[in-house]
Amino acid sequence: MSSPSPNDPAAVTLELERIRRTIEVGFTRTDGALALLVQRHDQTDEALKSHERRIDDHDGRLDTLERGETERQKRGEARLDALERSRWPLPSLAALVALCGLLVSLYGYAQR
Repeated sequence: MSSPSPNDPAAVTLELERIRRTIEVGFTRTDGALALLVQRHDQTDEALKSHERRIDDHDGRLDTLERGETERQKRGEARLDALERSRWPLPSLAALVALCGLLVSLYGYAQR
């Protein structure tokens, strides 16, 4: 195949059409690649936002737990308070038994 003559208008037109088609194919490939990159970027942004929302939710839960504001913690504190109020006064009872023992021993010593 011989190269077209630069003076032949049909050959120049044909060669320009081939160059235009090559450039269009290149631009189409570039546009497709850019569109794919934009789509992946958007998906990454959505995933990042989703993860940030989850992290914020977990931070809120941790703050609530640290402050002791959950219903379970409130019930546990109320139960503990009730148990502390209703416990036996063992130290007072021990002091009373010791005092009674002292009185009985003094009474026995006085009876001799």
